[in-house]
Amino acid sequence: MEKRTPGAPRRGCQPKSIPVEHRHRVKAPPQSGKVAGGAADNNAGEFDFQTALLLVQSPKAKIMKRMLFCALTAVLALGAWAQTNVVFHRTEDVIYGRKFGTALTLDVFQPANTNGVGIILMVSGGWFSAHESINPAFFRPLLNRGYTVFAVVHGSQPKFVISEIEQDIHRAVRFIRHHAARYGVDPGKLGIMGGSAGGHLSLMMATKGGPGKPDAKDAVDRETSAVQCVACFFPPTDFLNYSQPGEDAVGVGTLEAFKPAFGPRADSAEERQKLGREISPIYFVHSNMPPVLIVHGDADKLVPIYQARQFVKRCEELGAKAKLVVREGKVHGWPDMGKDLELFADWFDEHLRGLPSRPAGS
Repeated sequence: MEKRTPGAPRRGCQPKSIPVEHRHRVKAPPQSGKVAGGAADNNAGEFDFQTALLLVQSPKAKIMKRMLFCALTAVLALGAWAQTNVVFHRTEDVIYGRKFGTALTLDVFQPANTNGVGIILMVSGGWFSAHESINPAFFRPLLNRGYTVFAVVHGSQPKFVISEIEQDIHRAVRFIRHHAARYGVDPGKLGIMGGSAGGHLSLMMATKGGPGKPDAKDAVDRETSAVQCVACFFPPTDFLNYSQPGEDAVGVGTLEAFKPAFGPRADSAEERQKLGREISPIYFVHSNMPPVLIVHGDADKLVPIYQARQFVKRCEELGAKAKLVVREGKVHGWPDMGKDLELFADWFDEHLRGLPSRPAGS
């Protein structure tokens, strides 16, 4: 069980002391039956992110949002299948920026035997982020291989819209790079990962991450927000062509329940077309972007696999490296996603550490 030091700062507070630090082991809970919100039929026992994500739109939104992230944490814990425990050092509530008086924070997980490479984890579902949903059991395969993981919590919808949330992630990457030596990682070898909205934000960094402002007063803002490798689950990539050409999902249609994340610009068709291009990674693909791995279920209704296929196709057209792994019959999340984290670790090993790729099934 994870220990937390009494008196640790609450979310949004500005701590006067250094972040809480402690050392412990991750221990995955045993797999049980169907998780609340799970899909039925041939996906019995499978967690459906779509059902959980829609909970945030109920009249009891605050309660439902907490339920959502408890559910997300539960499935990620279930996905963390049994492996050797790994000792790691956790630093909580590191402030990477401030937004309207509120602290933006991240947690740092440093394994005992670090490999000197950092992976940035997007803590995001439906563009909602909460510290409580950070679950090291989920990304244990990365810790096992020596990766230092930075779990980033961003400003959440409905208070902040996607374009504002994107700026939080640029800031987080710059902060991590600026302080890389403090955490024993190479500033030139940063990977990023996430699922669903977290996958979308990861791809925004893959396609739009770039130089900071040389004359910025804050040294952090002078750093580049570019990342060197990406791995993600079922990310939205093109809100203007959602499950087929011309299908608008900029806070309407399939994503109508998530309209607060798109903001008032989603109220008119003309503005949706402009906004959709601004926040869709597919329109920023370029030949020099980092290698991208996407794992996506072909039965996903919330984020159709069409999104992943079109993104990979665009990357191939421009000469960028991208790979899609299709999970047949899977919806928006599945209980053994922890196994796919091994694929993520393989991808990071190959592209950030220069290790030979592993044969399929090894």
